[in-house]
Amino acid sequence: MSKEALVEQIVQNTGMTKKDATAAVNAVTQGVTELMVKGQEVSLIGFGKFSVKDVPARTGRNPSTGATIQISARKQAKFTPGKGLKDAVN
Repeated sequence: MSKEALVEQIVQNTGMTKKDATAAVNAVTQGVTELMVKGQEVSLIGFGKFSVKDVPARTGRNPSTGATIQISARKQAKFTPGKGLKDAVN
């Protein structure tokens, strides 16, 4: 589903205007992003949890040459679905 399709779904379900629904989606995504950049966890009860995981540096292998390379440490965005979402999907 694209952002535009999500906005349309919100408009149909709530009766909001398209402009207000777009602003709401933008505010939620911006808020989650800002908190995750700060390293904070965002938990939406029944839906899931957004968090940031530290991935340590490791040694890898270039598949085309077979040469050993060093892969640097990084941060990874992670989503863990909540019980309500798991139950709804299953």
